Amino acid sequence: MRKKIVALLLATALVCSFMTGCGKNEEKKAEKNNETKVEETKDDDKAAADNVAALIDAIYVQERTDKTDEQCKEAKDAWDALTDAQKEMVEGEEADPDYFGRDTGDASKDDPANQDEIGENELLVVSFGTSFNDSRVADIKGIEDALREAYPEWSVRRAFTAQIIINHVQARDEEKIDNMEQALDRAVENGVKNLVIQPTHLMHGAEYDELIEAVENYKDKFENVAIAEPLLGEVGEDATVINEDKKNVAIAVTDAAVKSAGFDSLEAADNEGVAFVLMGHGTSHNAKISYSQMQTQMNELGYSNVFIGTVEGEPEETACENVIEAVKNAGYKKVVLRPLMVVAGDHANNDMAGDDEDSWKSMFTAANCFDSIDTQIEGLGRIEAVEKMYVDHTKTAIDSIN
Repeated sequence: MRKKIVALLLATALVCSFMTGCGKNEEKKAEKNNETKVEETKDDDKAAADNVAALIDAIYVQERTDKTDEQCKEAKDAWDALTDAQKEMVEGEEADPDYFGRDTGDASKDDPANQDEIGENELLVVSFGTSFNDSRVADIKGIEDALREAYPEWSVRRAFTAQIIINHVQARDEEKIDNMEQALDRAVENGVKNLVIQPTHLMHGAEYDELIEAVENYKDKFENVAIAEPLLGEVGEDATVINEDKKNVAIAVTDAAVKSAGFDSLEAADNEGVAFVLMGHGTSHNAKISYSQMQTQMNELGYSNVFIGTVEGEPEETACENVIEAVKNAGYKKVVLRPLMVVAGDHANNDMAGDDEDSWKSMFTAANCFDSIDTQIEGLGRIEAVEKMYVDHTKTAIDSIN
């Protein structure tokens, strides 16, 4: 009897052991299946994100083609189909989650100014452009609106020279802005006789040269063509050459910076140890001397606490590290950064005021020489005095064809 009981217990133990083993095997199998599914999901997520990145990179180009409209729509549709987690994974040569995901304001407040029915007189306002909606409205549209008000007998239209930006705005916001070729073709098709072009560019740099070249191919299609001066006027031979345009811009941007910082005057800010650093773009073009001239102009005006810098560090003395040294040596402990750019777009928001370690705000902070670093995201185009300068430049161009 005892042997039977022992045998039964042994058999039961074996069964239990077998069942336990089976259970563990099933658990391992299920765990492995789950891991496989997770990996497959990750692979699928990455594939979807990589596809969107490739579509963004395809429209991050400076040339418009017959496929551009289709490609812009395809990229946005693919982005909208992603989950939030997949959107964070978008990374390409130029693509990132901010391309479609960053909130830059309400595009519906803008006017692409690409309408037909132009009439005989067209005032074409040419800008580099920006994908930052609020800045586009305040800075570029602000200038265009000032010109509309000043010259109601002229039809104001817009062109951007940066196809990369045109594609970005079109893909994200479904707003179509003409490039130079489209705008000039539109003028021809509408029977424009008198064409005045007002560039919003800061100086006679590379962008202005490209504009001149583009217009040259269309000159015989109009009765009269005139191109107005950029904001800072003629370049001049060296850093000592200044003019009325540079003086007016220096006064206007400094006044705006002082007011935004909450001071009654530049002198009051100086007494508080505050320096204003105006960050331009910079260029390898020979027009880069304009930035040195602007510093000369600030000095001539007695603006000892205003410093000129550039993102590109050209001219050399305008590089961030050199500007930091100049501000430090001058004894200022508080710094206000502001763009010396017509539009407060990507450079102002990222290169100047961004959180990356190579932004100007971060580099000034890392210098450990200053008590505070503040930023003002305001372009020149929204300053009333600057808008008046564009109106005056346009008047000179209009008068030249009358």
